[in-house]
Amino acid sequence: MTSPVGFTLVQLRYFLVAAEHGSMTEASAELHMAQSAVSAAVYNLERDLRVQLFIRRRGRGLTLTPAGERLRQQARELLGRAREVEREARGDGGTISGPVTVGCFVTLAPYYLPPLFSECTARYPGIEIDDVVEGETDQLVQALGAGRIDFALTYGLGLSAEGGLHSETIARAPAYVLVPTDHPLAGRDGVELAELSSEPLVLLDLPHSRDYFRSLVTATGTAPDVRYRTRSYETVRSLVARGLGYSVLNQRPATSQTYGGGEVVELELRDGSPALEVQLASMAGMAQTARAGAVMDLLRETAADLHRSGA
Repeated sequence: MTSPVGFTLVQLRYFLVAAEHGSMTEASAELHMAQSAVSAAVYNLERDLRVQLFIRRRGRGLTLTPAGERLRQQARELLGRAREVEREARGDGGTISGPVTVGCFVTLAPYYLPPLFSECTARYPGIEIDDVVEGETDQLVQALGAGRIDFALTYGLGLSAEGGLHSETIARAPAYVLVPTDHPLAGRDGVELAELSSEPLVLLDLPHSRDYFRSLVTATGTAPDVRYRTRSYETVRSLVARGLGYSVLNQRPATSQTYGGGEVVELELRDGSPALEVQLASMAGMAQTARAGAVMDLLRETAADLHRSGA
């Protein structure tokens, strides 16, 4: 006979959510549970394991101890395996089925997710991608560590500094210049950023992305004149279409028309600037489920198809 386990999967789940938010209050809100119930579950888990998982400071939230950091990874794997056991017990193990939670960088989502969903529905009708976390790199890394997503599709910006991750480049997105249709350079095939040094820049103002775009301009020996900034990819395009400046972007929409009704022109960037790497990121050393692996394979195919089509 096996010895009984002194903790429950519910305790582990509550612990993971609390670790993600660094707050019992925020964890209870996400779990739709009373804060006292979440706190008690975590306290009992610490008691059962005879280890302190959090450092609790009044007004400063929760900080994981080294033991808590180790348990977070182990708990994520254990809960994932428990879901597999449940599905197999229900007779779902003969085909690839069940939920997959995907994280996606916010500006990549419109390009990759629609063809991914379409192809996944056709090939694997039993797989349910019904929960997608769209965010920035730091948010996706946090979601990976907390076990909220199986893997993330994101740019390589900021990933190299993150320990405990495995990443794989599946595509490269070269930078290009965006100008309005009546711009003096609009009839050209390509341009160097130095030619636009006297003009205002419309900046896609996302963490890591903003530094990347700024670095492309400063590499020409000029300081970027950031006149407008926005966290919305489409707002950048609409501002450029209005003649309010130029911009530098990476992903290419299939149309030159913007939401606002204006049009823009894409120009190749001749500065030899490095392309952004589109990467699949997951927790290092963690085996993916068969369904998550199947979706990752579909994303690799999607990236290859988009590259062939020039998107």
